Amino acid sequence: MLRHLSIRDFVIVDRLELAFEAGFGALTGETGAGKSILLDALGLALGGKAEAGVVRSGQARAEIVAEFDLPPDGPLRAWLAEQEIDADEGVLLMRRVIESGGRSKAWLNGSPVVLAQLRTAGEWLADIHGQHAHHALLRPDAQLALVDAHGGLVAQAAEVAERHRAWSALRRAREAAEEGASSTERERELLGWQVAELRELAFEPDEWAQLNQEQARLAHAAGLIEGSAEVIDGLADGEYALLSQLERLLSRVADMATHDGQLADVQELLGSASIQLDEALHAMRRYRDRLDLDPDRLAEIDQRIQAITAMARKYRVAPEGLPDVLLESVGRLERLVRQSDPEALAREESAAKSAFLAVAEPLSAARRKIAAELSAAVTEAMQSLAMGGAQFEIALRPVEEGAASGLESVEFLVTANASQPLRPMARVASGGELSRIGLAIQVITSRNAATPTLIFDEVDVGIGGRVAEIVGRLLRQLGDDRQVLCVTHLPQVAAQANWQWSIAKETRDGETLSRVTPLDDPARIEEIARMLGGVNITDTTRSHAAEMLGLTG
Repeated sequence: MLRHLSIRDFVIVDRLELAFEAGFGALTGETGAGKSILLDALGLALGGKAEAGVVRSGQARAEIVAEFDLPPDGPLRAWLAEQEIDADEGVLLMRRVIESGGRSKAWLNGSPVVLAQLRTAGEWLADIHGQHAHHALLRPDAQLALVDAHGGLVAQAAEVAERHRAWSALRRAREAAEEGASSTERERELLGWQVAELRELAFEPDEWAQLNQEQARLAHAAGLIEGSAEVIDGLADGEYALLSQLERLLSRVADMATHDGQLADVQELLGSASIQLDEALHAMRRYRDRLDLDPDRLAEIDQRIQAITAMARKYRVAPEGLPDVLLESVGRLERLVRQSDPEALAREESAAKSAFLAVAEPLSAARRKIAAELSAAVTEAMQSLAMGGAQFEIALRPVEEGAASGLESVEFLVTANASQPLRPMARVASGGELSRIGLAIQVITSRNAATPTLIFDEVDVGIGGRVAEIVGRLLRQLGDDRQVLCVTHLPQVAAQANWQWSIAKETRDGETLSRVTPLDDPARIEEIARMLGGVNITDTTRSHAAEMLGLTG
């Protein structure tokens, strides 16, 4: 669960240190006070997308640190071990820094990570339901994703999509082979000629540098021989050879050193210089002995360089790129050879289709089971949300030939009255009904979620009265097993919380900032009374608030 949240210079927050409790917690306050800003900050710590505008005006950066209890075992710990991130302390610190220019950095337990790693860890720890989440449920792709996520079918769905892509690629190749046989044959002949030409050249990637180096040496062989002789003469064979002079000087210093030990260092340095000059002399002689004037080899190399240059010019690449041209041409030729045999492609296509069906059919069976269970559970939840007689059903529509999503599409159907037929949710539900249906779906799916912290950001928009009280009870029930955080404007929802914070704006040094205050029982009565009665709070309103909180008598 979420233990601590530290926020620095984020929107209208300067500094906040928040310690969270278990159970159901409500965040309340006036509109614009910064309730959702806290959840936005938490979302960034969990790997959400950041923008430069989130940094408080006049500051260089915003910083958010969230501390979560780390489950003792399970996939998150295994994943952290794979990433070589220390998890021995039993907590996970998720840190995010956003600079005023928009760049951001992230850390997990002090180890620098990329945003994708931060997001992956966050998916195991918390699930945020935004205030407009129910609108996404009108999209068929979101509906299908919800069914798969609720049933633990995400991995199976991904494999089905991959198999379908492979099958589709082979089907397109077979169709292309059937439709363009003549043009394919011409291209195949051209590629065959190119491959033969490039293979005959037999050019290797490292050959170009070697050829140019050898050409430079042979082209300047006469000058290199002359220079070698001059160096050898200066070292050993000439009248003023360096080695003989150095030997004479070394002998003289050796005699002097017998009378003054301070010259031992000079003697040692001259001795080292003599050894190095002698080694240079031997290396130069070996080099000179290998040099020769070979016009035939030079002509051969020039011819080879010209052939390679001409081929590179023909294919409009640098000489070093010719092996890549050959590799690409061979690959294209192999594909065209396959395409020239539609029957072989048809066999491969049939095998790929069978492989697709082998994983798609079990996925369909699992989806049917999950759809039935989820339909019944959401229908039951809708009855408690003042939608008596309403019914919810997840319809699975067969997709001919299948698709990347599988053998069916998903459509959420609903009816507000038992006497009316089920129709698509997008065309039937009113705004208030859609909010309640969406909330029912979110609550039901959250019960089976693996994440220990559930966050609801004004998901109760569009409801009130008795329904709001029921929503509060549902969230409190969730809080028995999970940590639940909810931003709400409804006193009926807030009164059901195990604990409550008030978020308000205040002006400090001419700047408007957000302030968070944990509420004790008397303060909760005042806050619930404010939510009930507005500006003028009476004793009757306070009495009603205390009754809602169960604090009377």
